[in-house]
Amino acid sequence: MTSRTADAATNEATDELTDELTGGARDYAVGQVARIAAVSVRTLHHYDEIGLVSPGRRTAAGYRRYTDEDLQRLQHVLFYRELGFALEEIIAILDDPATDTLTHLRRQHELLTRRIDRLRAMAAAVEHAMEANIVNIPLTPRERFEVFGDFVPEEHDEEARRRWRQSDTWRQSRARMAAMTKADWARFTEEAARTVRGFTEVYLAGVPADDRRAMELAEEHRAHLTRWCYDCSYDIQRGLADMYVADPRFAAVYEAAATGLASYIRDAVHANADRAGHLA
Repeated sequence: MTSRTADAATNEATDELTDELTGGARDYAVGQVARIAAVSVRTLHHYDEIGLVSPGRRTAAGYRRYTDEDLQRLQHVLFYRELGFALEEIIAILDDPATDTLTHLRRQHELLTRRIDRLRAMAAAVEHAMEANIVNIPLTPRERFEVFGDFVPEEHDEEARRRWRQSDTWRQSRARMAAMTKADWARFTEEAARTVRGFTEVYLAGVPADDRRAMELAEEHRAHLTRWCYDCSYDIQRGLADMYVADPRFAAVYEAAATGLASYIRDAVHANADRAGHLA
């Protein structure tokens, strides 16, 4: 380290120590900001060089000092980076005089919500692959279409294996379904269809989702998964029921039987899980 570099590091460290002793309420040294934001000092220097996030002031010795407003801008930058925006795009967005902080936060919230929805849909596809895996189950093309429609389990099999192979649920599902015969698979699908028919009947009859009859169907659904796929706890069943609504592919199956049925099944599953917790 050169003498000049060592002096700079010493002076910056002195600034940080002073801030820590006095509260540092007004501005922050670059090292502090790097730790707070979990980015490198080099990244902060680059942001300064391109005009993305520049420190609001400098000391007499020329060291960068970031204000609370600078940290707020940096927070916006990191959010937009996480959402995949290029640095040039972020500069244009943040420098738009018609956009205030609340607008940025609302936009980021919307974009993050969309990403969450997409990730949920991806998780649902993986879960679907886990449930629908047909390794060692010989089906004709016609039978496969009757069971899966346009869904192709093998397209998601590798992702499911990569994401879930360490879980007991994955191992249990793989083992049980690999051992299923064609006749087993026919019984599995018929049981599932019977439960859906039961839900459809009580739903169309106006039975509330937290009625005993609807909750018994939810319990039947949980027992079906436990019998054929994996030990389905109430928490796991809640997650599945949520995906029945969130994932358009799942929702389409139930909505084809009756509009609003997916949400009804979800509510019945949650009500049954709540009842089980209360009884326990």
